[in-house]
Amino acid sequence: MSFSCHIPRTLAISDDVEEVEKLLANQDVRVNCLDEYGMTPLMHAAYKGKADMCQLLLRHGADVNCNQHEYGYTALMFAGLSGKTDITTMMLDAGAETDLVNSVGRTAAQMAAFVGQHDCVTVINNFFPRARLDYYTRPQGQETEPLLPPTLAGPLHQIIMATTLNPVKMVLLVKECPLLVDVAALEKCYHVMDLLCEQFVKQQDMNEVLAMKMHYISCVLQRCLTHLRECDDKLDALIRILLKGRDSDGFPQNQETFIRECIRKFPYCEATLLQQLVNSIAPVDIGSNPTAFSVLNQALTGHMALADAEYCVTCGDKGAEKRCSLCNAVAYCSPTCQELHWFTHKKMCVALQEQGPDQDKDTPRFKALKGDESNLVRETANFLQELCMRAEEKVAVAGGCPAEPLGCPSTSAQGPKCERVDQCP
Repeated sequence: MSFSCHIPRTLAISDDVEEVEKLLANQDVRVNCLDEYGMTPLMHAAYKGKADMCQLLLRHGADVNCNQHEYGYTALMFAGLSGKTDITTMMLDAGAETDLVNSVGRTAAQMAAFVGQHDCVTVINNFFPRARLDYYTRPQGQETEPLLPPTLAGPLHQIIMATTLNPVKMVLLVKECPLLVDVAALEKCYHVMDLLCEQFVKQQDMNEVLAMKMHYISCVLQRCLTHLRECDDKLDALIRILLKGRDSDGFPQNQETFIRECIRKFPYCEATLLQQLVNSIAPVDIGSNPTAFSVLNQALTGHMALADAEYCVTCGDKGAEKRCSLCNAVAYCSPTCQELHWFTHKKMCVALQEQGPDQDKDTPRFKALKGDESNLVRETANFLQELCMRAEEKVAVAGGCPAEPLGCPSTSAQGPKCERVDQCP
C-alpha cells in the first residue's frame, strides 16, 4: 500500500491539524488519495465532524465531489450524516453538488433525512451560492449601474440563506440591517428576488423549491417596503401586526393570511409545487391544522416528520429553550422575543395557566412517520451502521485506528430541557 493511502486513516484518529498539514507538505502525499474503500481524507474528516480538518483539506485542494467510494458516497453525504451543519455548509461553499446519488440512488439530503439529521437537510435544500447573487452587483450588457448595490449583497444573502421562514424572523433580519431599512434598497432587493425566481423556473433543471423561496422573500421585502412608505417606525408596527393573536385563541391570523397571499401570488401557475401547496392549504380554515406556515416550511426546508424540538413562538427559530414562567405554555428563543410577543400573549396567559398540563394538546405538530417510513429510517440507519463498522474493523486489522462500534443514528432527538424566563411586566 502506498504511503499516501495512510492519510485517510490518520485523519480518522488524528485531531492534530498541524501534524496533518506537515504531512500534506510532502510532495509524495496526495490530498485526494483513496483508502481501500474509496474514502478520501475529506470524507473521513466530514463524517468524523472535524471542521478544522475539513478546512485544511479544502485549502489544499481536496475534491469535494469525489465519489469513488465503494458505495458512491461523497463528502457532502458524509457531512449530512454527521449532523454537523457547519461542515455541511462548508462542503456546499466549496462547490459540492447536491444532486449526486450513491449506490442506492439517494442524494445527500435524502440520506441525511433518513437518519434524522433534518438540520443538515434544511441547509442542503436551501443553499444558495453567494456568487449567483454577486452577479447582480456588476453592470451587465447596456446597464450603467448594477441592479443590486454591492453593499446590499451580504445582508440579502443572509436573508436568502435563512432556514427559518417565519415572516416575523425575516422582517427582523431586515430591521437588523440599517442598509435594508430603506425604500430604495428594498425596491432593488425585491426586484432581484423576482429575477431569481424567474431564473429558477425557466432554467433547464427547474428548481421549484428555490423559485418559491425567492418569491416568498420578495413578498416579505415588498411588505416591508409598503410599511415604510406608510409610516416611519423602522418596521416595529409591522412586527406587532404579524404577531397579533386572535382574541379567541391567540392564533396569529395575520401571519396566516399573509403567507396564504404570498403563495397565491406565485406567478407560475403550472408549477407542481404551487398546486401541492394550494391543495394542502385551501380546504383548511384559518386557525386549523395544517397552517400555511407549516405546509410552506416543510415544502421549502425539507421533510421534517418529527417535532421533538421547541420552536420560538415569536420568530420560529428552532431550539427555543425558554418558556413563559407563568403559563409555561409558550416557548421563546430569547428574552427579546418574549418581550416582542408579550403584548398579545398576555391576553391568553391566564387562560393557558388554567388549562394546566393539557394546554398544548392542540398545538400544531408535524405528522408522525407512517409505519413503512419508520421501517425505511431504521433500515437505512442499520445499513449505514454496518457499513461504517465494517470499514473501521478493516482499518483496525490493517494496522490503523482501533475499531469502535458506531451508534445507530437517532431518528428523533429529545430537545434540551426548557428553562424559564421571568414574565415581562
